[in-house]
Amino acid sequence: MTDNEISPTPESGETATAPATRRSTREGARLAAEAAKGKVKQVASAVRPTSSASRRKGAAGPVRSVVILTMVGGLVATVALPAYGAFSSGDGTQTVQQLAAENAQSLVIASDASQSSITRDSYSATTADELAKKKAAEAAAARAKSASVVSRVASVNLSLVAPGSGIVRWPVDMAGTRVGDGFLSRGGTHMGVDLLNAQGTPIFAAAAGTVRVAAAGNYYYGYGHAIVIDSVINGQQVSTLYGHLEDGGVLVQPGQQVQVGQIIGLMGSTGQSTANHLHFEVKINGNYVDPYAWLQQNAG
Repeated sequence: MTDNEISPTPESGETATAPATRRSTREGARLAAEAAKGKVKQVASAVRPTSSASRRKGAAGPVRSVVILTMVGGLVATVALPAYGAFSSGDGTQTVQQLAAENAQSLVIASDASQSSITRDSYSATTADELAKKKAAEAAAARAKSASVVSRVASVNLSLVAPGSGIVRWPVDMAGTRVGDGFLSRGGTHMGVDLLNAQGTPIFAAAAGTVRVAAAGNYYYGYGHAIVIDSVINGQQVSTLYGHLEDGGVLVQPGQQVQVGQIIGLMGSTGQSTANHLHFEVKINGNYVDPYAWLQQNAG
């Protein structure tokens, strides 16, 4: 080797610096890679919840669609089925309820009974207030009627006797009294005589005897409120009947002993009657006799 040649051996300063520089570069690259890797993990952690929420939101979408489709299907069925029933053929068998629904104002009976239509004039509707007023009016009328009867009874002298004398007397004061249908009138079915006068006219016992019937709270057949008195006159059984007395017009009781001419009731129009009058009958030994002729011959 000559003095002019350069030795390829590096200087001592270069030899120490180059390896250190390479190591520093590799370490820096490693640290940078690790730092970058850490940031990626942080970013992934931050993004993961958002992805989970997105997945839940994505799953809720099909459920909402199913619910909406179900509701739409229900609405379609609700509208379509009645319309189908309305336009279906009427040739099929119908129930009683279906027949009644077609005409709510008609009566449908599942039997062989004959059909009868109901008109608006054949019935009426009444409210609760109207019923209460009607009941109040009926109660007031009943009180007024009762007061009227009491006043008429109170104004009658109970010791009053029929005009005349003897063991047989007229059952009413014939002054102002009109004679109506007589014995065996109305085709032979009228078994007494009708004596017409005003309501409340006093009625007297035609003969002394025992009260057998005193229908005060009920009706005695078609006679309405009535009285029957059994007597014995000259050894004969005599029964006298006094019919159609007014409400509250029976002034005696069954079993009571009455005197001839004693007031026993008040004239009215109860039972099968159309006007105020006394229906008077007489039986002798169980047989009907003409009461008006009997009175004319025997009453004093």
